[in-house]
Amino acid sequence: MSNQHIASAFDRDLEGVQAQIMKMGGLVEDAIRLGAQSLETRDEDLAAQVRAGDKAIDQLEEMINEQAARVIALRAPTAIDLRLILSVIKISANLERIGDYAKNMAKRTGVLAQMPPVNDSTGAIRRMAQAVEGMLKDALDAYISRDAELALQVISRDEEVDQMYNALFRQFLTYMMEDQSNITPCMHLHFIAKNVERMGDHVTAVAEQTVYLITGQHPDEQRPKADKTSLNSTD
Repeated sequence: MSNQHIASAFDRDLEGVQAQIMKMGGLVEDAIRLGAQSLETRDEDLAAQVRAGDKAIDQLEEMINEQAARVIALRAPTAIDLRLILSVIKISANLERIGDYAKNMAKRTGVLAQMPPVNDSTGAIRRMAQAVEGMLKDALDAYISRDAELALQVISRDEEVDQMYNALFRQFLTYMMEDQSNITPCMHLHFIAKNVERMGDHVTAVAEQTVYLITGQHPDEQRPKADKTSLNSTD
């Protein structure tokens, strides 16, 4: 096989695996949106749909990893191409984690639907989830268009998500102190809000990987972390 044929086959392989990344990203965007919607509207059927949809996200990650490993084994990629393949693996791993958090949100919808609502807490969580969904859309756009500036903007927007989480955390503490009956639902709501904040972290990791892919360097400045409630927590 000529070098030209090898190069064209390699390009097709890369296009295929990147197409799977975008498909996976679209499913994850849907999971974030529908998970938050099911929470706010107490729609247990929609929540079940989100939980079931996580299997497709997991399967895509496995497929992407298999395709990436095949490309590395068969195509002997250059250093630059290898960086692209490894970025695909890391991005798909972050997308899979975001999907897990969306599934976790949907899992608690049924529990919270049996409890009295706590003010507009679910609406606030949905607005936070919408911010993360918007970040993810732009992070994927930045990746596919190789737009480092857009990826850096996504990284900076994570601070806003952290601030939204901090505000919710303080509200939950207030609600629990005001009325003991709020303690259990607020514990569930806090867990969900923390999951959404973690989604933002993983979207940021996607954007950081995009910057590295384009420039060969990780973002210079350590990104700001405005979540002050659990600096020592683990993912």
